[in-house]
Amino acid sequence: MPPDLITLAAFNGDWAAYEDALHEVFINEIARGGLIFDGLGVSCRRIPESGNRWASFWHLIQEGRIEDDRTPDLRRCERIRWVRWVILNAGAEPAIDVWRNQRKSESSILLWYREEYLVVLSARQGYHLLKTAYCTEQSRRIEQLRRERDAYLRVGR
Repeated sequence: MPPDLITLAAFNGDWAAYEDALHEVFINEIARGGLIFDGLGVSCRRIPESGNRWASFWHLIQEGRIEDDRTPDLRRCERIRWVRWVILNAGAEPAIDVWRNQRKSESSILLWYREEYLVVLSARQGYHLLKTAYCTEQSRRIEQLRRERDAYLRVGR
């Protein structure tokens, strides 16, 4: 089972205190948490920092295509502890599907928990880079991921 959610309500709606707590989890459990996937370390992108927070942190708690126009996503925020849990349990937890995809020149590893929460790692030379993690809510995106996963698993890579 993944860790409990960290809710804004637990901080009485105090966004600054909530963000600080999420950032502490990110630094201690993810960025400096010694994460290993498939025998390789998992790193986080630091630059560009914004508000004294690493770029990867913002990708774990915000949504939006335009980098400077991203907004907080409470579902992502609540599940920040799930990132570590999914990475450490992929391969051992049957509810986490694992597959690879190729987007342009980038090879990614997708870790999808119960078709609900997706962690994306980018394969690098000698390590993995944590790209993002988010809840899969849109039916169109879920269908796309299912097709991609099923095709990958059918080939048996």
